[in-house]
Amino acid sequence: MHIVVIGAGIIGMMTAYFLREDGHAVSVVEAGPRPGLATSQANGAQLSYSFVAPLADPAVLPKLPSWLTDRDGPLRLRLRADPELWRWGLGFLRACRHATVRRSTAELLQLGLLSRTLMHRLVARERLDFNFASSGKLLVYQDAAAYRSALAQMRYQASLGCEQRALDARECLALEPALADIAARVVGGIFTPTEDAGDCLKLCGELQRTLAGRPDPVRFHFNTEARRLRVRHGRVQALETAAGAIEADGYVIANGVGAQALARQVGINPLIYPLKGYSLTYPLSERSRAPMTSLSDVHNKVVYARLGDRLRVAGMMDIGDRSTALDERRIASLKHQVARYLPRLEAAGEPQAWAGLRPARPDSKPVIGATPYRNLWINAGHGALGFTLAAGSAGLLADRIAGRASTLARSFTL
Repeated sequence: MHIVVIGAGIIGMMTAYFLREDGHAVSVVEAGPRPGLATSQANGAQLSYSFVAPLADPAVLPKLPSWLTDRDGPLRLRLRADPELWRWGLGFLRACRHATVRRSTAELLQLGLLSRTLMHRLVARERLDFNFASSGKLLVYQDAAAYRSALAQMRYQASLGCEQRALDARECLALEPALADIAARVVGGIFTPTEDAGDCLKLCGELQRTLAGRPDPVRFHFNTEARRLRVRHGRVQALETAAGAIEADGYVIANGVGAQALARQVGINPLIYPLKGYSLTYPLSERSRAPMTSLSDVHNKVVYARLGDRLRVAGMMDIGDRSTALDERRIASLKHQVARYLPRLEAAGEPQAWAGLRPARPDSKPVIGATPYRNLWINAGHGALGFTLAAGSAGLLADRIAGRASTLARSFTL
């Protein structure tokens, strides 16, 4: 079967890989000049398979007023006359129920563990060069109440097969000496040894190289905007693009934030809304005191990931800002957080700043699978977990297209 994958971010590229592994002829359509230049370009770089708890949670409800009023908080909500924002917000509030959060956490964790298995298999098979490192991840807590809550979450995730261990402040510092300057503020941590890190943009490029170099190569249509799906009698007849119509046997919507508009044109509403995030990439030298373990500053919601001779720092979330323009106030705030957390980082130069849009659904669960159209599937809505869940999502979608049984068969559907 010839399948067109719409989107060449990490979700689209992984989808193309697993469909090609199943023997399909695959074409990838991408508006940009090469893969990974949108949400995948400079994300947090952490593959956090075990840290997939939804953003929607009863605990966030008391924080909503601060989201509206604090211009420098890690989460910022800008209310606008945007019907999609209000629909997404109502869905978010409905998802803030204990039962919903428990169910979503269990399902996302299963998908995360599948993704870890498939990612490691992919790396071993293809020998991809993207600064991949299995250094584990340490969540660092500076608030005793938050740490106690995290221990309860750790016990729950242990019942679902997640391997983690609690560390006291001294053990956190022994694991990651770069934390020495904030030793007095650390109350404890949770370490997961099975977490990875890597450069998502580089991986997208490596997947293109691998797929284009095969005897029956995947065809890539770059600089080609997907405009609409032409449908008739319950099937997609063609994808209309800026370069003309592309006909195929099947189609997969996997273009991140753009999936919402494309799906809405054919009567499907995946409830995807862009959440804006920011990152800094610091060049390092031999003098730099950067962490080797992936870190999460839980209090400030900032993550740190080592990428060879670079350090990726990501954080902030702006809801209601659809632009990818850099907000200098947010960038300055993120730099300030780095200076307080790693005061002796000694980077080799100024960091490269980036802002991108995360395609999020209200309950943090992506849509992976069939649509009302017989030859149209969707793999989108991963929010901040796109890199983490990409391999598992693509593997699950390939299973569904092939009709193979899956333990996640009833999860992640429209």
